[in-house]
Amino acid sequence: MRIRWPKTTRRAWAGLAALALVVGAGTVGLAVADDQPPVHRTDRVLTMPESPNSDATVEIDTSYFVTEGAAPRPAVLLGHGFGGSKEDTREQAERLAAEGYAVLTWSARGFGASTGRIGLNDPDREVADVSRLLDWLAERPEVTRDGPGDPRVGLAGASYGGAIALLAAGHDPRVDAIAPAITYWDLSEALFPNGVFKQLWAGILFTTGAADPGVGAPPAATADDPGCGRFTEELCALYQRVAVAGEPDPEALDVLREHSPVAVADRIDVPTLILQGQHDSLFPLDQADAMAEALRANGAPVSVEWLWAGHDGGISEAERTDARIVDWFDRHLGDDPSVDTGPPFRVTRITGFDTTNGDTLLAGASGAAYPGLSGEPETLELAGEPQTFVNPPGGAPAAVSTVPGLGGLTGLGGLGVSPAIDFPGQYAQFDSLPLTEPLRVTGAPTVRLRVSSDSGAAVLFGKLYDVAPDGESQSLPAQLVAPLRVDDLEGERVITFQLPAVDYPFEAGHRLRLVVSSTDIGYASPAGIARYTVALDDPTLTLPTAPDIATAPAALDWWVPALPLTALAVAAALVLTRRRGARAPAHDPALAEVPLTITGLTKRYARNSERYAVRDLSLRVERGQVLGLLGPNGAGKTTTLRMLMGLITPDAGEIRVFGHRVGPGAPVLSRVGAFVEGAGFLPHLTGRANLELYWRATGRPAADAHLDEALEIADLGTALERPVRTYSQGMRQRLAIAQAMLGLPELLILDEPTNGLDPPQIRAMREVMIRYAAEGRTVIVSSHLLAEVEQTCTHLVVMDGGRLVASGPVAEIVGSGDTVLVSTAEPATDAWLKTIRQVPGVGAATRTEAGVLVRLDAVGPERLVAALVEAGIPVSGLVPHRRLEDAFLTLIGGA
Repeated sequence: MRIRWPKTTRRAWAGLAALALVVGAGTVGLAVADDQPPVHRTDRVLTMPESPNSDATVEIDTSYFVTEGAAPRPAVLLGHGFGGSKEDTREQAERLAAEGYAVLTWSARGFGASTGRIGLNDPDREVADVSRLLDWLAERPEVTRDGPGDPRVGLAGASYGGAIALLAAGHDPRVDAIAPAITYWDLSEALFPNGVFKQLWAGILFTTGAADPGVGAPPAATADDPGCGRFTEELCALYQRVAVAGEPDPEALDVLREHSPVAVADRIDVPTLILQGQHDSLFPLDQADAMAEALRANGAPVSVEWLWAGHDGGISEAERTDARIVDWFDRHLGDDPSVDTGPPFRVTRITGFDTTNGDTLLAGASGAAYPGLSGEPETLELAGEPQTFVNPPGGAPAAVSTVPGLGGLTGLGGLGVSPAIDFPGQYAQFDSLPLTEPLRVTGAPTVRLRVSSDSGAAVLFGKLYDVAPDGESQSLPAQLVAPLRVDDLEGERVITFQLPAVDYPFEAGHRLRLVVSSTDIGYASPAGIARYTVALDDPTLTLPTAPDIATAPAALDWWVPALPLTALAVAAALVLTRRRGARAPAHDPALAEVPLTITGLTKRYARNSERYAVRDLSLRVERGQVLGLLGPNGAGKTTTLRMLMGLITPDAGEIRVFGHRVGPGAPVLSRVGAFVEGAGFLPHLTGRANLELYWRATGRPAADAHLDEALEIADLGTALERPVRTYSQGMRQRLAIAQAMLGLPELLILDEPTNGLDPPQIRAMREVMIRYAAEGRTVIVSSHLLAEVEQTCTHLVVMDGGRLVASGPVAEIVGSGDTVLVSTAEPATDAWLKTIRQVPGVGAATRTEAGVLVRLDAVGPERLVAALVEAGIPVSGLVPHRRLEDAFLTLIGGA
């Protein structure tokens, strides 16, 4: 990869020098850009045998990505996830191709435009298809070959595509390196963990494959094929058997193992980067653990990552992991020993929250060895008497840990904690004493239990909760539960229960709560009623830890030690050579009472100097105004607000707040309160504690916070004393607005403040803003709710495409008289719209349900009517139009 420094201005160098003088030998991050060649894509359909010794064929849809140049380069195959197609991997393919690889993507059988039936990575079908793709790559002149018919090649992919990478490495010795992500090692164990049917996930997968795919695949169902869709007959029959029985049969387990990497475990010996999700009830961390153990036994170089995302949601780390995959292939396909492929083990952890935009901040903790799921054990005593509970008839109602695949829909999905439900009478509970110090669990906890059942068998579900100091509020780490089938219960039986593998910090003062239940919504429970008794055989809960896994400081680049001296030299040179008057003064006394002035503000998109997020924007905001900032998505509103807060630097122009020029960390920003793109809170603290902590971080006296006024605005009642992780989206929104109003700032900036609020709360928010500005302060609000803006704001600024379209009092913009509604005897056609827009003096014409909204720039209504009648348009009426929504659409030229 070639790296070049970006062009910098003298002002940027001066800022860097000043920063270096302040922080001494501190590290400064500099942006870099890749000078990448264009990538060419070629689509092909390859014909392959349907199965061994078969005359039937299937068509596999492929895309080939490569840059120009005759130099041979290694190849990479990218597999897609179940239910997807080759298009899902296009962005990653283009990045890899730009990095110097020949990249081939394809749609697996039954997906995308490829024909054939889904065999769930059948060795004789999907895996054989990959070998034929390798044959094709071996014929490409731009692909490096290790021998005749042997391309140098790596495979990567997520989920279904990750499994095919592992399987191909086990079946075809030509594969040289792999990087599977969030995938399975043993599909029989993934879908039937400890003998319990993962029915909800299995149903999702089956219906995904059974749905009508559109192009290129068999119909979804026929009279003779009730719902088998694109699956092979064998898999269709298998699913129908186990779905009815609610448990696996030996034949089903054998088929799933044959289609799993575990079937070729002793043959996978290539360098492998394993990327597995912490938020994954489909393929949890134990699948990656078994994978790593088997590959290491074969002598393969293996690195393991536990990602913050998974099939249940979380936060994507695709940009970073894609870069690591490139490094992995550079080292093991490009034979470049200088490439750092990263640590043997890395786990992503939350480090905090960005209060400017609500983002969860992640960081990697790493170690020199993969600790496995057992780690260094610590123990904790649990307490609780033997408890009896029931499995209800039909297994309903069922406890809820997570709803497969929908974890991202909860407000706290990215934090790894969300509400869970256990029904009384269906579980046993055992608690620890409060922790005296923090404890991070990294791995799979275990506990020994005594179990009995009046039915001779039991299906149990174990989970470990984090219980807050109040003893009631509890969170389920990563929303994971461990199932266990216990057969041959002729009396009491002692079992060792392995709980879900997690990486989770339990805080001092919190308790750990073991819950063993009879049901879970994601799994099949026995249909008949049963009574279970569970007791602690040993009160010791064994908790794996990994004390050697820690966030390491970034290594210093070679230039960092010399940075202070270099900065001094640069600063001195700039001082000696500067020109007087090159910069405007930091403070303009003439604007000391003006809350905001923006002059010539311009910001280009990163890595594209021809595209503008904001372009030549100028405006002025006075005291007492409630200014509405309007514009369609992409208009530049949020970019403008972020520049106003000093979060990003404009390319040109300036922003002044009360006469002071705004930049990162400008002191005048203490007079500004802002709620831009959400707010982040510490989820384990109460709403009140979050506000108090935020204010203490400002370093200003507590008396200046006006906390009571902010809490009145939040209107959270008793919820104010609950942990924020229990809040709804609307509650978090109100708390964020209250945080922005702490200190009663003279300039208040609110970006979409009414998101998540119900109508009474929106009305209350409107009254707060009006009252706030009436006391001599200024409010700037960006919103898509035009009716609210019309009722709340005194002035408007309308942006489109990064430019100022209109500004002024609301009454002038809405009712200036230059907008009219033209009614026609028939619905307006596209041809009529074109004719109207061509009338001299017409600024814009927009179709609405009531007719055509026309902005008159230099033509009167009577001339417009005459021109339309002359053009044959049946005009039935013309009236002035004064709704903000329609005026807004006219200003931005929307249709």
